Amino acid sequence: MNIREPRTASGWILLAGFALASLGLVAESKQEVPPPGQDRTQVLPLSPVSATADSNDQMIAVTGVDVTGGSLLYLIDTQNRHLSVYQATGGTKSTMKIEWVGGRNIDLDLRVDGFNDKSQFSYKDLEARFDDKLSED
Repeated sequence: MNIREPRTASGWILLAGFALASLGLVAESKQEVPPPGQDRTQVLPLSPVSATADSNDQMIAVTGVDVTGGSLLYLIDTQNRHLSVYQATGGTKSTMKIEWVGGRNIDLDLRVDGFNDKSQFSYKDLEARFDDKLSED
């Protein structure tokens, strides 16, 4: 006589996990592979964040939240062309702090026609197109 033991809950969970993992691998293998030289981009889920910005004739201040939940403050001195970034963390007295993340003179940054530019046309290409168009008129 052949007597089978009833399947346990952990066996069903294991089987369901294996099935879901298999489906995930199949779905991943069917995704389009980007052409050589192009990066695969990944869309991240949006998390609720709040950001504010304000300015006057000397400064621009922008606040936001980083991925760790810390508050960020970006200060841009529009007259001297400097950027400074600060991070503030809350919590208990021992973990509350404000740190200067970094800063730099952005004067030369703002003079660059392109850096790490992945646009369809570079600045120089567009400039040449506009110059050609103007010379035709």
